[in-house]
Amino acid sequence: MVKSKKKKWVAWSKDEVKLLKKLFPRGRAREIAEQTGRPLAAVKQKAYNMGINTRQRHLWSANELKLLKKLFPRGKAREIAEQTGRSLATVRQKAYNMGINTRQWRLWSANEVKLLRKLYPTENTQTIADKLGRPLESVKQIAYLRGLKKVGTAPAWSRQEEALLRKLYPHNSVRYIANQLGRSVQAVTGRAHKLGISEPKRIWSKKERNLIRKLYPTKTAQQIAGKIGRTVKATRLRIVKLGLRKRRYKGKM
Repeated sequence: MVKSKKKKWVAWSKDEVKLLKKLFPRGRAREIAEQTGRPLAAVKQKAYNMGINTRQRHLWSANELKLLKKLFPRGKAREIAEQTGRSLATVRQKAYNMGINTRQWRLWSANEVKLLRKLYPTENTQTIADKLGRPLESVKQIAYLRGLKKVGTAPAWSRQEEALLRKLYPHNSVRYIANQLGRSVQAVTGRAHKLGISEPKRIWSKKERNLIRKLYPTKTAQQIAGKIGRTVKATRLRIVKLGLRKRRYKGKM
């Protein structure tokens, strides 16, 4: 009988502690867990042991408030959180305190409706919302009222497709495989999981690292991950290792 190996306790590195001190007070414990590969409970316990309080207040600068007023009504709370380095919950609470409504009502133009009709059947709804500068709920509601529907269920996977997936998956990006098969990234990763195909660690190329440096100031980790065909978790971890930071909005209160 083979004895199961116990997980060894791994000491926190200086970089991990630095990340904990930076993000935990802003309510971003889950993000720390993802970037360090540690359980959420371990992150919270370490913060407690070090006396780090997640409820420290950080005053909003004039530029941050300006950004909040500009983007929040368009349903872009997550983008505000990324650019200001604050938690999503903090952004929403601040908007609520200021009376900023994410569901501001404004008429849809003929061009917006035309673009919605064109994109809705095949494109991700959140992507459409971003392109239109509209809240996701608003896009879904208009699509429903206009009777728009997504393209039917994707066809079943053939043996040839699965064979090609097994061949390509260990050595290529998910996006590349998706393009080769004519399927979505989500469909490829989902099928690989069902088939028990694990994606080995891939060395980050110089081209990928340079692309992250180029995109990070203006794009979210999720958008960058989609561009390079990596997972959001892997992208965020690489961003930390590269020492990249968003430009904080500074201004007088």
